[in-house]
Amino acid sequence: MSLIFFPPPIQQINSEIIHCAGVDLYVLRLDLMHPWVNGNKWFKLKYNLLEAKEKNFTTLLTFGGAYSNHIYATAAAGNLFGFRTIGVIRGEERLPLNPTLSFAVQQGMQLVYMNREMYRQRNTPVIEEYLQQRFGEVFIIPEGGSNLNGVRGCMEIIDNAVYAFDHICVACGTATTLTGIALSLHQGQRAIAFPVLKNGSFLAQEIESLLTNYLASDLPAPSNSPASWELVCDYHFGGYAKVNDELLLFSQQFREQHGIPLDYVYTAKMFYGVMDLLKQGFFSKGDSLLLIHTGGLQGNVGMEERLKRW
Repeated sequence: MSLIFFPPPIQQINSEIIHCAGVDLYVLRLDLMHPWVNGNKWFKLKYNLLEAKEKNFTTLLTFGGAYSNHIYATAAAGNLFGFRTIGVIRGEERLPLNPTLSFAVQQGMQLVYMNREMYRQRNTPVIEEYLQQRFGEVFIIPEGGSNLNGVRGCMEIIDNAVYAFDHICVACGTATTLTGIALSLHQGQRAIAFPVLKNGSFLAQEIESLLTNYLASDLPAPSNSPASWELVCDYHFGGYAKVNDELLLFSQQFREQHGIPLDYVYTAKMFYGVMDLLKQGFFSKGDSLLLIHTGGLQGNVGMEERLKRW
């Protein structure tokens, strides 16, 4: 299975904060890989799509909120690879559709709405059986592509060309990307995740579970033990998809200074956190940092519309 991607460039960032901290800082621009299926979303989808194809499924079913990057990318990937797609959307239908869901429909995705109480049970056998009875034989991909196939794909984000970095920093929602990165690094490197959810320390248990289950599976395993990792939980800005003027101003200034747009839900919070930690002396002089830009810029349009209404 192939898709025409642009090799993601690694862009060095220079600023007075970085200079004073005495570190080297680079950004892996996964947002530039493909116009629709980019960032960590492709890596989490790749092996799910391959398994669906190998098992002769013709329909993909997945889950997400109304502004979900995963819904957006799955709709596009399904269209590109010839799958019918169904998106189970959390909450009630709201018309007119926002830009994310409008794009999904344009790509051929059927939208189905599920009340929040039922949605919370989406990973249970009862809901899975209900969906199979309603839609027939569908290949179910969890919300955010958060399964072992997703972990396997995320192990490919960091390749041999970037082994020189001491710290790999990434925003964290489901912990799938962080887990894959931790499995792919060399010993001595450290993966640092910035949860975008309030009270994100609970993700530590999810990471441990994903690591254990992946290493116990028959999927290709790394030749070494997982690298060290940690969660930095202080930069959620109030919780998932919550923003304030300080974060918006940071995003605007960062783009103006470095030419890199950030999405408000994920990367802006991680980049803000890294810059703040640099001011605090969190990293040692001489360290090299690689920040993973996980895409998701499509969500900014809908977010900006919501902010205008506020």
